[in-house]
Amino acid sequence: MTNNTLPTLEDVARVARVSTATVSRCLNRPGQVSDSTRDRVMRAVEELGYTPNFGARALAAKRTFTIGAITPTMENAIFARGLQAFQETLNEAGYTLLVSSTGYDPQREAEQIRNLVARGADGLLLIGYERDPDIYAFLEARKVPYLLSWAHRPEEKHPAVGFNNCKSMTELTKAVLAEGHREIGIISAQMEGNDRATDRVKGIRVGLHEAGLDPQRAPLVETPYSVENGANAFEEIMRSAPQTTAVMCVNDVLAVGAMNRAHDMGLDVPLDVSITGFDDIELAKLVKPKLTTVHVPHRLMGSLAAQQLMRFVEKTEAPQIRNLASIVEKRETLAKPRKNVDIDLVLR
Repeated sequence: MTNNTLPTLEDVARVARVSTATVSRCLNRPGQVSDSTRDRVMRAVEELGYTPNFGARALAAKRTFTIGAITPTMENAIFARGLQAFQETLNEAGYTLLVSSTGYDPQREAEQIRNLVARGADGLLLIGYERDPDIYAFLEARKVPYLLSWAHRPEEKHPAVGFNNCKSMTELTKAVLAEGHREIGIISAQMEGNDRATDRVKGIRVGLHEAGLDPQRAPLVETPYSVENGANAFEEIMRSAPQTTAVMCVNDVLAVGAMNRAHDMGLDVPLDVSITGFDDIELAKLVKPKLTTVHVPHRLMGSLAAQQLMRFVEKTEAPQIRNLASIVEKRETLAKPRKNVDIDLVLR
């Protein structure tokens, strides 16, 4: 090899003392190679300055080994944790992940889907079900495999790896009702274009209805995702409906905001008002008191989604629907309703 010649796969194999097939396997599917062999090959790659020709690989395989993932936001910790596991699983199999964010804008999501398909993405991970049917028709017509995640609706037929947001929130509502609460407020993320928030609010209402309560009596505030917005929504509920003894939030960030504002208003959580969240992000166990919430298996979901989407792309398995279990985590922010506390006096 001269100074003007780029290193080849054969050069790496010679320096690492392995076959070219082993080098290729190490670069494309490192999980199938022993640690010692992989270390030797990667030292040779670094020593020679070798760069794999993925264009030739894609041409030969008729695939780009690229997966696209489109999320509603990069700010929500639940997406970050699941996508980390998704990427790790893809990387072990030699795939590259491209991630984009829509800001909950359906038109922007449609544009990003078309752009990723135009750039040759082998498959797409999409969040939730709610989008224009034309998008699904576009993917079907171009035979681009897609997988939905972070949601599961039994009535839907799209391939998915997720959890039932409605049923999960109904189970949490039953836990709140079991403590004796009957005056329950709801803080939701904006529901338009967000079937996860919609299903969670529906789950609360289903739980109230099954208990013989009128779901429409529960005050509801929709607000964008942030701690401050959760705080403002909590104060709005407590001032408009001071009889409220429990506030259920559709995610943990809104719940933490509600807890902060309760403290600022002189309300004790959970003695004066109980607060619950959803997702069980790390913050839920760090706040004081610890947040009652619904645990979602983010990393398991991300890993399983990657495995299934790759099998779909490689045509080794037909698309499936996986419904993962979620668990109510009862911690310290849920207790029995207050007694003999004049909330109107506290709120003055």
